[in-house]
Amino acid sequence: MIRLTRRLALALTGLAFVAAPLAALPARAADVTVFAAASLKEALGAATATYKAKTGKPVAVSYAASSALAKQIEAGAPADIFFSADLDWMDELAKKGLIDPSTRTTLLGNTLVLVAPKDSAATITIGKNSPLAAALGADGKLAMGAVASVPAGKYGKASLTALGVWDAVAPHVAEADNVRGALAFVARGEAPFGIVYGTDAKAEPGVKVVGTFPEDSHPPIVYPIALVKASSNPDARAFLDWLVSPEARPAFEQAGFTVIGSQG
Repeated sequence: MIRLTRRLALALTGLAFVAAPLAALPARAADVTVFAAASLKEALGAATATYKAKTGKPVAVSYAASSALAKQIEAGAPADIFFSADLDWMDELAKKGLIDPSTRTTLLGNTLVLVAPKDSAATITIGKNSPLAAALGADGKLAMGAVASVPAGKYGKASLTALGVWDAVAPHVAEADNVRGALAFVARGEAPFGIVYGTDAKAEPGVKVVGTFPEDSHPPIVYPIALVKASSNPDARAFLDWLVSPEARPAFEQAGFTVIGSQG
């Protein structure tokens, strides 16, 4: 597998959140600060804009891989809310007593898709013994989030393994720091295929979906959210409660997420 360097990931995305989510935070210490999976960018951006318009209270969001954000919280980063793209990283913080378990909700669901550049003529059947390796050819790269840590990469490896093609495609895998890095790699034509979430594909006009991975080939793709136990921001709980309320639901659904847990 090929590891995309942090510098390359930055070049691919052109977004500061890939490399230094903490540095990207606004200076206003009073803002509620959310550490959120990179795949939530459009949906959570829309939700926070609606919340600010309703309450007058801005929210600062740092987007990156759930793995990177969880590690920063472990190191004492000043987050009020953690919004993860899988259960593993939320569970990791829970085991260390770093989240408030009474506030934890598994809020969203997503799909896993294979994308190609928008002008690609490729067609792939996603199933047992899929011909993906043959479609990649000798030198084609398969862009994915880092398979050992980034949720989208972990889901992707699990699915490819279940479908019996991981060993064949593993030498072609180009790993990115987060799912948006993998998405940008394909959108720029640097890789003929990539594995991302359905919501990522919807957000990027430079790619098209050429196949959807069977739901039973990987763990359920879910997004848990919880307050960070060290948070002392009095507005954090109110924002979290709003996010899991029906009022925030349209922002997530319009981005392509399935809302699977909410209040009311």
